Amino acid sequence: MNEDLIRKQLAEGGHLDAVSIEQAESHARSRRIGLVAAILELGLKSEPEIYNVAAKAHSMPFADPGNRKIPDEIISRVPQALAVENKVLPVAERGGVLYLAIDDPDRSFVLDNLTFVVGGQLKLALAPPTSLAAAIRRHYGQEEATGARGKSAEALASEDEDAPIIRLVHKMIDEALQDGASDIHIEPFEGRVRVRYRVDGVLREIASHTKTLQGALTSRLKIMASLDIAEKRKPQDGRIQFRAQGRDIDIRTSVLPGNHGETIVMRLLDREQGLKSLNDLGFAGDDFETFERLIKRPNGIFLVTGPTGSGKTTTLYAALSKLNRPDVKIITAEDPVEYHLAGINQCQVKHNIGLDFARILRAMLRQAPNIILVGEIRDTETAEIAIQAALTGHLVFSTLHTNDAPSALARLSDMGVKPFLVSASIQAVLAQRLIRLLCPTCKQEYEPTDSELRSVGLTREMLGGQPIYAPTGCVICGESGYRGRKGIFELMVMNDEIREMTFRGEPTLHIRRYAESSGGMRSLLADGARKIQAGETSIDEILRVVAEA
Repeated sequence: MNEDLIRKQLAEGGHLDAVSIEQAESHARSRRIGLVAAILELGLKSEPEIYNVAAKAHSMPFADPGNRKIPDEIISRVPQALAVENKVLPVAERGGVLYLAIDDPDRSFVLDNLTFVVGGQLKLALAPPTSLAAAIRRHYGQEEATGARGKSAEALASEDEDAPIIRLVHKMIDEALQDGASDIHIEPFEGRVRVRYRVDGVLREIASHTKTLQGALTSRLKIMASLDIAEKRKPQDGRIQFRAQGRDIDIRTSVLPGNHGETIVMRLLDREQGLKSLNDLGFAGDDFETFERLIKRPNGIFLVTGPTGSGKTTTLYAALSKLNRPDVKIITAEDPVEYHLAGINQCQVKHNIGLDFARILRAMLRQAPNIILVGEIRDTETAEIAIQAALTGHLVFSTLHTNDAPSALARLSDMGVKPFLVSASIQAVLAQRLIRLLCPTCKQEYEPTDSELRSVGLTREMLGGQPIYAPTGCVICGESGYRGRKGIFELMVMNDEIREMTFRGEPTLHIRRYAESSGGMRSLLADGARKIQAGETSIDEILRVVAEA
């Protein structure tokens, strides 16, 4: 709604005095809500009264369906599914014009949605939301208002005070799991609340709810995550334990205050389906054999690097699953513990009581483990303890945030670890990214240009007549052209020359050139090119992912 127009109408029409308008505006600013919502919360006007003012301000007719019966011949002009989906109600027909009631002047786009189906001349009228929702239920029923997708989900908000929001949240999480989403983003804007799922690393808009749902939706999720529902000024983090489709789902929940309310991101951790074997990660033949050989070494540090969401933890868990035997003691320090592995001692970092990675790692060494997993090396103290563990006969796995494998050596030196300790303790560094796989149902062959091939290090001679595929899009893959993900890897094994270069503190670029030229390391781009040749992914996907490196 245009609040300037409403403010002007309130003042000029004598509906509220200047003091009341200022009170409402102050309340709106403090609660980060709209002027109309503030007036309703303060009880300065009833909902029909303020929406009548809003209708005049926007030069729209006002229609309050109330409890009156609308003739069946008018109701039948708009099919039930369309009425519920678009949250619209035909209320009258005059002079060949059908009037449709909506609850927000900014939703005038419904005319475009309905014109071709309904036919004839259509005009919009503004109605109070509560009255409109009740009338839609009364005339059409609620059969279409049970999903969490699109605007049909908004009808859930008007059934009663609590149950509809609970059902909406549960349906939203269920659908995200069915779609294979890794997280759910709930983002408030000035006139709506957007819901997006991240599927295969890419966000998709799934639903757009009215602003009136924001408070109930936010409060419900905060309650589920054991957060303070009264705290709206500070970020909060929590966890939701959710059971769906016969298994337990761990949902890490983050709440961040913004201009239009609190943004909520929920990370879905499926402890059963998230675990993968080494064979499922996406290693090519020689890299797989090298990786399998490296993780069986008796001591040293094996680092996995990459940005957030690149599958580092999944790779390390796959390695631990391979090494998990009755005669081996494995201890992990994680923040948080994402998956539970039987037979492995897992310890959760708790910063509020001073239980950080370094403290857990020191205690670990007194437990006489064979293998140690440190969720992330974040500081010098953790790095030095991990290195000491590696030098005293332990195999240490950990992650580091760097863009490629050679950069990990420089990163440890930047933390203050002495170069001779880095060169002596590191056994290998694995950099990785996740790429989307082409949908096998709809992928199609296409002829790339020479420049496209060069961009991923390929030539027509290298292809040898092999076809290159591109995404198309179908119902099965949600029209994206991709279904599922796999890793691309850059595995750098430390040899005598690389250790010597690290000890001398040579630039990362020199180490990279040597590692590639000696045949010991294949770059992320080169591994991606192999997967293009295998028909698993597209050139565009590899460039999208590796360009971020």
